[in-house]
Amino acid sequence: MSEPTVQVLGGPVERGDEILTTEALEFVAGLQRKFGARRDELLARRKQRRDEAARNGKLDFLEETREIRESDWQVAEPPAAIRDRRVEMTGPTDRKMSVNALNSGAKIWLADLEDANTPHWVNVVSGQVNLYDVIRKQVQLTTPEGKEYKLRDDVEHAVPLVRPRGWHFDDKNVLVDGKPVVGALVDFGLYFFHNAKEAARRGTGPFFYLPKMESHLEARLWNEVFTHAQAELGVPHGTVRATVLIETVPAAFEMEEILYELRDHSAGLNAGRWDYLFSMIKTFRENGTDFLLPDRNVVGMTVPFMRAYTELLVRTCHKRGAFAIGGMAAFIPNKKDPEANEKAMQKVHDDKKREAGDGFDGSWVAHPGLVPICFEEFDAVLGEKPNQIDRTRDDVSVTAEDLLDVKSTPGDKTIDGLRAAVDVGVRYIVSWLGRNGAAAIHNLMEDAATAEISRSQIWQWLHNDVVLAGGERVTVDLVRQVLADTEKQLRAEEGFPTENLGLAVELFEKVAVADEFVDFLTLPAYEHIS
Repeated sequence: MSEPTVQVLGGPVERGDEILTTEALEFVAGLQRKFGARRDELLARRKQRRDEAARNGKLDFLEETREIRESDWQVAEPPAAIRDRRVEMTGPTDRKMSVNALNSGAKIWLADLEDANTPHWVNVVSGQVNLYDVIRKQVQLTTPEGKEYKLRDDVEHAVPLVRPRGWHFDDKNVLVDGKPVVGALVDFGLYFFHNAKEAARRGTGPFFYLPKMESHLEARLWNEVFTHAQAELGVPHGTVRATVLIETVPAAFEMEEILYELRDHSAGLNAGRWDYLFSMIKTFRENGTDFLLPDRNVVGMTVPFMRAYTELLVRTCHKRGAFAIGGMAAFIPNKKDPEANEKAMQKVHDDKKREAGDGFDGSWVAHPGLVPICFEEFDAVLGEKPNQIDRTRDDVSVTAEDLLDVKSTPGDKTIDGLRAAVDVGVRYIVSWLGRNGAAAIHNLMEDAATAEISRSQIWQWLHNDVVLAGGERVTVDLVRQVLADTEKQLRAEEGFPTENLGLAVELFEKVAVADEFVDFLTLPAYEHIS
């Protein structure tokens, strides 16, 4: 008897039989067979382009797509449900978060199957279960302690935009013809199969956020996936809408082309600020002092290269009739320290005020307590208008040099910055290994991008022989000493979960000091979870 063509290696999960049906898995298998090989080619192309950028010490806008940038075209009109996106709540797809996000008062919920969600099999499938209930407005939870979470009927529920995993990630728990399936196709395929028609009937989707892309050819692949999936299930072409996160430096040079490829299915672009910093470091990690960033906490959105990136994003989107969505406010309100709380809240106000003033149509928050602040700043600019796509920012002119002007970033590289990077990186990996990808660390909601910035910056400092402001040279021994000190402190910290601490330290060291740079730390970490 021959082996089944689709194999599920992951263990049982509650209500998994509702999601992992034969029909749903065959739909996913169809996506894998049709698009998996092209995904592989595009990953190989990423490496070639990175090598080329490193060799030249720069990137530029593509000559071969000049006609797209210079010709006249627009993306499709947005559906009514997402015409107003002034406040977007982000978070993983666990059941409590699902209820709280829909009740938050935000216009949109980024339902995250990616960086805020660890790909333990139970999370992958239970996230789909929860989204099934979200679309049907039947999601609720009673905790073992008897606390109830259910949808309120006195607020307009946030509309879910689902973020599948990036193209780089394979799911080891689902095999098609003996090979792991692309994680993005697992996440998209299961959600689309079970919810596309119901979401379309209700006017709330299916809508998506697409992460980690590096080129318009990767956007083209997503567009082909959408076109195929809609045809396969009899969903009208153009029903799917997707917002692309511009969170890699190569993608920043192809924003117009990305919108063009997805024009029938586009819901705009988002400024994925933390991953963008990670990408800048990763792309030019061996290109010397011009690309060395100071401590992460001093690299704000107003430094020249980040300003250029966000200004170009708004200009590009509005030129093409697409949404421009701002970056994350990661602060978690802290009632125990009113003074620190007030300062942090003011920073959130300033951030959202700048974005609204720059022309963004909405922005992200990571906590329901920040929803009113985001509303206040965007309401002040938008008033009764649902968005400001009509504000085309013709005054903006950004060059390739502007996008890569890292050397103008003010600030020092310090031993405190090194310690902070190790501390937050290790804390996050401990959380990630323990099934929580959205970790509250030092009053900030952190996801995988946090640890990526931390370890990539240390790698860059180490491999560029950086001398810190206090005179210390960054060496393997120094990094290992800071790691040892951090582990000791965390073991002594009351209430800190130490079960995965040793492994987290080992993984952090591996991706921060190894001679060969690991593209994503979640890939070696994934080998240690099930």
